[in-house]
Amino acid sequence: MNATDRITIKFLGTGTSTGVPQIDCNCPVCRSSDWHDKRLRTSAIISLCGVNILIDCGPDFRQQIINAGVPRIDAVLLTHSHYDHVGGLDELRSITSHYDLPIYCKSDVKHDIMTRLPYCFREHLYPGVAKLNLNEISDSDIFVVNGISVTPLLVLHYQLPILGFRIGDFAYITDAKTIPQSTMEKLYGIKTLIINSLRIEPHFSHMCLDESLDVISKIKPDISYLIHMNHGIGFHHQMEAKLPEGVKLAYDGLEVERTIKF
Repeated sequence: MNATDRITIKFLGTGTSTGVPQIDCNCPVCRSSDWHDKRLRTSAIISLCGVNILIDCGPDFRQQIINAGVPRIDAVLLTHSHYDHVGGLDELRSITSHYDLPIYCKSDVKHDIMTRLPYCFREHLYPGVAKLNLNEISDSDIFVVNGISVTPLLVLHYQLPILGFRIGDFAYITDAKTIPQSTMEKLYGIKTLIINSLRIEPHFSHMCLDESLDVISKIKPDISYLIHMNHGIGFHHQMEAKLPEGVKLAYDGLEVERTIKF
């Protein structure tokens, strides 16, 4: 298949697990009055071919989806089961009042969700619970979401294998510390890249700024947006001015439209 379409990326949140401002922190970034420096937990909606796909559903989801205008969600892709990426799944109950919502995730994530939200998976459901249709995916096999082919991208969050996703020449990666060479090979040819960059200083389980820029320099996308940042990334406008051409800091509420080639 060789076709093009338009993809819209709406960044619902761009912060790490603590968000920005961070509780009990009085650093200059956390005290910033610039709304670009206010970051809810990382999540995004990608829209293409008439389909809205939510990537991760953290504890700020209710606020985020209201801010976004409550668009229809057709499917959910989950990168992993850490709370800042799945803590809002129960909030999907309003969206699923008329239809079961397909969720795509690895087997370990499926197990964690069924353990944390057992009332959503009982034989006799309590009225009003979220109707979540869990679809198990592997870390290597292409799967199809509403007619759209998605390639899973295995990355390591410290030692935890988690997933990024590639659709056409667009890719989304969060919480990665290392990217195996086999996954790097799946990223070549990407034109639009969303990738995590926790802070300027190194961290044991997330890529820091230099590590993210190194990956970007190897993949050579046309444009990259950094996500999953904490207060250690600095002030939004000051940091973005220092970034290489074609690299930007995403921010909560940012909406980007790009051409996507399949």
